[in-house]
Amino acid sequence: MGVRLEKPFLLLQAAAVKAVQAQMGVYQLADDNEQVLYIGSADARSLFGLRGELQRFLEDPEVTRFRVEVNTAYHTRRQELLMLHQADHGELPVRNRDYPFQLGRLSPA
Repeated sequence: MGVRLEKPFLLLQAAAVKAVQAQMGVYQLADDNEQVLYIGSADARSLFGLRGELQRFLEDPEVTRFRVEVNTAYHTRRQELLMLHQADHGELPVRNRDYPFQLGRLSPA
């Protein structure tokens, strides 16, 4: 398994979100061009886990796609995905620019 989240993006629609498991993990939100706008996590405080986190974005016109990964190491995995995005694009996703923690650096192959 590689470090990248390579699952295909799904349309952010109520039926698709309803099918998402109510578990902890990470998710990516994207626009119509599959440009990642936000990398988030569903932790122990998230009501209904990943499903609950995604439901918050159903009415957001900018966010049209999503993908998830069930993972109990959600904090570390989120940081890993943020570092990877920064390595690939030179900056964090637009909605993560206020990320409060210092990130390390990845050098993906």
